[in-house]
Amino acid sequence: MILSNSDIHEYMRNKALIITPFDEEIVRENGIDLRLGNEIARLKRTDSIFDTQSDVDKPDQFFNREVANSFIINPYERLLICTFESVELKNGLMGFVNLRSSYARVGLTLPPTIIDVGFKGQLTIGVVGGAFPVRLYAGDRFFHVVLAKLTSDSFLYHGAYLGQRGVTYPKF
Repeated sequence: MILSNSDIHEYMRNKALIITPFDEEIVRENGIDLRLGNEIARLKRTDSIFDTQSDVDKPDQFFNREVANSFIINPYERLLICTFESVELKNGLMGFVNLRSSYARVGLTLPPTIIDVGFKGQLTIGVVGGAFPVRLYAGDRFFHVVLAKLTSDSFLYHGAYLGQRGVTYPKF
């Protein structure tokens, strides 16, 4: 079952969904819009091989971290972008992260992304640039999250990204 705006408000009243900081403007008809944070990480172009068993502790070799109020996504560039808000989904609730359609219409894309039941923290999402440069601004509504109720209780997420703040590099 996909949650409507009234369901979202009910889940927030019952603390099954926590969004910090919260602004009423992010609640939409059938989901929530999350805003861009002010931190990104650009994936570097390199011939070095990222080894998932040994290079996770060498992020500067593969990523350039930036903090700014705006940034440009270059053509076909790949970035990690964090949300301004921190979200917490209690038992029975999960989310599908999508790009707001206005950003998709200028060629930006993101891979399918799920917010697992029990997740808590800011989101770090991979974004890919389109055919021309696009300037983005921290604080703009950028991601749309469709929230869904699970059909039964589930074990809660306890993975490596629980409680993350800011752009978080891959963990294997």
